Amino acid sequence: MNQLLKQVLLVCVCLLALTGQAIADSLSDAKRAYHAKDFAKAASLYTPLAKQGNADAQTELGVMYDNGQGVTQDYKEALKWFQLAADQGNADAQFNLGMMHGRGEGVRQDYKEAVKWYQLAAKQGNASAQFYLGVMYDNGQGVPQDYKKAVKWYQLAAKQGNVYAQFNLGMMYDNARGVPQDYKEAVKWFRLAAEQGDAKAQANLGAKYDKGQGVSQDYALAYMWANIASAKAPASELQQIVRYRDSIAKKMTTQQIAKAQQLAKKCTAKKFKGC
Repeated sequence: MNQLLKQVLLVCVCLLALTGQAIADSLSDAKRAYHAKDFAKAASLYTPLAKQGNADAQTELGVMYDNGQGVTQDYKEALKWFQLAADQGNADAQFNLGMMHGRGEGVRQDYKEAVKWYQLAAKQGNASAQFYLGVMYDNGQGVPQDYKKAVKWYQLAAKQGNVYAQFNLGMMYDNARGVPQDYKEAVKWFRLAAEQGDAKAQANLGAKYDKGQGVSQDYALAYMWANIASAKAPASELQQIVRYRDSIAKKMTTQQIAKAQQLAKKCTAKKFKGC
């Protein structure tokens, strides 16, 4: 009897292992299809896995409904899949669910509910959730405004390389919000974000060189960063950045401007590293 029980248990274990491998293989196939931009195939592969309760598949399917990739865009359907995965503790789904509540997509806009899901994901180390939780504390949305808590969450996300958190953290140090004013620390975070190509950080780093705040005053480097920022800035910010760059140019000689333009070319070629 004991021998028979052992054999039955062994068969069950083997079946579970095979099932687990099959799910892993299907997930891999779905991810490959998604990255190859074959969204219809990816959706068809994620759907049965999601219905079986796989949290990763539920999250990815939610993303596809959110973005209208391979399926008709449907925020309520996206919300459904994010909710199922979030309830299983999936941090990415928790973050996405927070975004849906924060934007009011597929559900009535509710900042408190957004904060709830951001907090759950942030505590699991999700950098995007940490950043957005910082934003909520910064703006007082869904929680009482608290700059110190905003700084805390920005720092956690920024240390993981989140470019938006790096820029916002620089702004907090620059403007003494939640921390003592510290231009050197502001420059540090602006530089990290600038090296990732963030135009606003590049412009702000240029401003620090222009004013000599946290760094030695250097109009060539100020112009360089403003010029780099102008090449990447969104249309809504381009005019302001160009005006600022041109205001720096008025303090420079023709030779200094030419040098700054060469520095900008070299820095861009180095992908903004070590400039």
